[in-house]
Amino acid sequence: MLLFLKNLVFTLVVPGTVAVYVPWLIARGQPVGSLGYVLASLVLVLVGGTIYLWCLWDFATFGRGTPAPVDSPKRLVVRGLYRYTRNPMYVGVLAVILGWAVLFQAFALVPYAIAVGAVVHLFIILYEEPHLRRVFGTEYEEYCSRVGRWLPTASSGSAPATDRPLSADAQPVDAPDRPPAGSRPPADGL
Repeated sequence: MLLFLKNLVFTLVVPGTVAVYVPWLIARGQPVGSLGYVLASLVLVLVGGTIYLWCLWDFATFGRGTPAPVDSPKRLVVRGLYRYTRNPMYVGVLAVILGWAVLFQAFALVPYAIAVGAVVHLFIILYEEPHLRRVFGTEYEEYCSRVGRWLPTASSGSAPATDRPLSADAQPVDAPDRPPAGSRPPADGL
């Protein structure tokens, strides 16, 4: 329950501010676009929100942490959307910002989205990646070699060296609810 509350508070404060409150402040007073703009906006916001929530779920259930740097996941999350890009959560937040821009045809939100993307990119390069290298070592290096920072690569989605949960020092931990590496799934695929 505490992990759920920490994730909820972080989501309301950080992405809620960056992707909802600030864009609303920038766009307030602007009329909503036509039905086509509303539908395009809805797609961007739903896709971005779903991406964020899926990643949040993986951080909490698999990684046993939050997106907050002070309470980051205890296990390296390399499943779900993290099999295709190392930063899907940020992509989701940027999609929501762009959804606001489309809804209100608020071109002022485009430079805002670019600024948010630049700040996030610098945060990733200067803090997040060095931190993950220190915490998870070679497992993180192998992950980086397979999965692109922002865009999927040809090897994105390929199975990691181990699909078992990792401890904070990147060593596999026992996970009795998961099949051993190399085992085949049941014939019915469930």
